[in-house]
Amino acid sequence: MTKCWRTVLLTGVMTSVFLTGCMSKIKYPAYYRLNLVPPVDPPAKIDAAASIAVREFRAPAYLREGPIVYATSPEEIGFYEYHRWAVDPRQTITQAIVEHLRASGNFKLVKIYDGRNDVDYVLSGRLEKLNEVDYEGGIQVEVALSAQVAELQNGNTIWANSAAEKGKVEGRNVSSVVAQMSKLTDRNIEELLKSLTLPPLTTAKR
Repeated sequence: MTKCWRTVLLTGVMTSVFLTGCMSKIKYPAYYRLNLVPPVDPPAKIDAAASIAVREFRAPAYLREGPIVYATSPEEIGFYEYHRWAVDPRQTITQAIVEHLRASGNFKLVKIYDGRNDVDYVLSGRLEKLNEVDYEGGIQVEVALSAQVAELQNGNTIWANSAAEKGKVEGRNVSSVVAQMSKLTDRNIEELLKSLTLPPLTTAKR
């Protein structure tokens, strides 16, 4: 083997080792989603007459950025750089609310609000909190939701409620944090909607 070829071979090996070392240091994000339990449909109610649409839930700006949030004090929050939501939690919660309302059997129609005036009621909600809590001893998760229902024709609010809960995280990784977030979100949705009873419409049908 000539000196020239030995130099080329050595250079190639060193380059390969360098690239392998660099690639081993690359860290890729992990993606998560809320895993909510679908409601069980009760027997259908034959007297269901009202219809309702659900607006996409709102949330504070910091919960819409994508990374999973943790709180290190009541005043300070941080963001996991490599742990992010694969699906916007607002979308997951909105769809879960729709499914729970359908399963209740109290409505002849339940859908995502699309701006049309073809329903009687509109439910608007807000994801208030969805974060890890690291400053109260151990690792906890905090979830809070609020919602209200208004008659579409006149805008009168005829129901409002909120739900919030903290729960301890048993594991020591982000997957355990998200699992607890899912569990508490399920419970918050049930608590939020359990008092939802709508009076007769105050305006005439269209």
